[in-house]
Amino acid sequence: MVSGIFFVILSQNSGCMKIFAVGMNYAEHNKELDGTLYKPEEPVIFTKADSALLKDHKPFFIPDWSSRVDYETEIVVRICRLGKGIPVRFAHRYYDALTVGIDFTARDLQQRARQQGHPWTICKGFDGSAAIGQWIDKTELPAVQQLHFHLDINGQTVQQGRTADMLYTVDELISYISKFFTLRTGDLLYTGTPVGVGPVSIDDHLEGWIEDRKVLDFKCK
Repeated sequence: MVSGIFFVILSQNSGCMKIFAVGMNYAEHNKELDGTLYKPEEPVIFTKADSALLKDHKPFFIPDWSSRVDYETEIVVRICRLGKGIPVRFAHRYYDALTVGIDFTARDLQQRARQQGHPWTICKGFDGSAAIGQWIDKTELPAVQQLHFHLDINGQTVQQGRTADMLYTVDELISYISKFFTLRTGDLLYTGTPVGVGPVSIDDHLEGWIEDRKVLDFKCK
């Protein structure tokens, strides 16, 4: 009986999606926030709640408890198999698709949390803070570390990035995270934002692109 109960719990847990995200993974963005170019000694990893996921062109509702919510445009990869303790050289086998996502950040709360040495849970993981676009099979795109992506707001490009500029590559990130967490099919990894973050306002129209393909399209409310 005990083993049966354990099996049910394990089965339920195995279906839960995890959202991982990476901070400070582009040197120019680090300078944008902290005034200097630097590379963290280890990847800066945080998580978002599953209720943070925003998809299917649904609008993003700007929370009234923050005075400034910033967009952070990122390449997102989708985990496609179970893995733990994954060597870097095998990490490419553990994701099958990519898209553009927005890591919405309550910047005022984040600045306070950083000053006080507190976690980023609220400023990064609140409901709707993980916008995500349509998936593209990785075989349809250039090599993962050779991608260009950008965000347009109201028809104007506001942020551009190249995965070649990542301080820690996608494969290095997957290997690192898998030391501490078991990766499962459907888990998501937001790989960090380049320079050019900024605030969103009500009625803004956001469109995200990988190369010449628009994958993200929604409005702020």
